[in-house]
Amino acid sequence: MRSATFLRECLLRAGMRDVVTVEPATGGLAALAGIATRRDAPPVFVKAFTDAPTDDVFVAEAEGLTALRELGGVATPEVILAGRELLVLSVLRPQPRGETFWEQCAHALARMHMSTTHPRFGWHRDNWLGRRRQINAWEDDGFTFFAQHRLLRWLRQPRVEAALDSADRAALERLCHRLPDLLPDRPACLTHGDLWAQNILATPDGRPALIDPAVSYLWAEVDLAHVWSTSPPPEARRFFEVYAELTSLDSDWRARMSIVQLRQHLAVLAQFDDDWGAADQIRATLAPFRSRT
Repeated sequence: MRSATFLRECLLRAGMRDVVTVEPATGGLAALAGIATRRDAPPVFVKAFTDAPTDDVFVAEAEGLTALRELGGVATPEVILAGRELLVLSVLRPQPRGETFWEQCAHALARMHMSTTHPRFGWHRDNWLGRRRQINAWEDDGFTFFAQHRLLRWLRQPRVEAALDSADRAALERLCHRLPDLLPDRPACLTHGDLWAQNILATPDGRPALIDPAVSYLWAEVDLAHVWSTSPPPEARRFFEVYAELTSLDSDWRARMSIVQLRQHLAVLAQFDDDWGAADQIRATLAPFRSRT
């Protein structure tokens, strides 16, 4: 219950003095989170770091939620408070079961991706992926952006340096050099940026809603790869079918997912002692790019 006590103290310091209890929430990897019951208002979701990596981490997350909602037209929780110490949001529902929900999610994500195309890759500020800064420096070329700011930038992280040997790093550099041959040349669009299946919840009336963004203008397949690779439920099969139909996605998209998802595997490897198999996934994807000499 230490996390509940800490979250309640954060809420009290923020001026929410009607908090009765805080129930810890599970699922997050980087921050502490919980549901706070209040005497005079509806419950709220609260998230905080015991040692925040920077002053702007929750401000950037709140901005990302606003961008998804206002630019992308997708549902997100209401931002009640975003400060240095904590983020307070309205409470969402868990994912409802059934294919209908995932079909609705496909429509929402396809609409966002197709309606927010942008001439450049990046974002007007850096934001955060877990406890690590996400570099969003503007680039005109998507392959350059993805190679420099989504893949190679992780090689400097201590856990990545320890896990990948020189042959692995050289293979990643070869893969980056060949990205124009490996991935289609797509336009930039607004992306959630951290769309693992558990970051898809539901509004009180059952519509899909997104949480925990790391937004930027990038390829739409960054979001698709993340859902694909993070154990969505069986009924999510319709999500991929409907999304492909709505966006005229070519039939080879599944073959690209491991390359696009390298970014997320590297981010996990960089941040957590237990990498949930990320290092093995990285090596498997890099295997064809190892030197034969």
